[in-house]
Amino acid sequence: MIKINKEPKPSKKGKAKELKMELRLYIAGNTPKSLAALENLKRYCEEHLANRYILEVIDLLLHPQLAAGDQILAIPTLVRKVPVPVRKIIGDLSNEEKVLVGLDIKPAR
Repeated sequence: MIKINKEPKPSKKGKAKELKMELRLYIAGNTPKSLAALENLKRYCEEHLANRYILEVIDLLLHPQLAAGDQILAIPTLVRKVPVPVRKIIGDLSNEEKVLVGLDIKPAR
């Protein structure tokens, strides 16, 4: 399990902005689809969430018991835990527009 924490940096007053998004990506080893999904998701997060996210990557080959919690039936699957409602996207996340709409992210301009 890998956790990438990209929390906002403290402002000049010393208070950090509230964390906006918690994401969990379920993969199965280093398959081409799993690697593509991770690479695509990291790129989208850096471009559109600008350090306002936590990304947890769960390899179901190593931790198969964790699939039940989020009812994972296919991989790779991306789960947005926070903010609610929970949303899921299945696939390699190659269609940026669909991923942004699915996660309810407004594109960075």
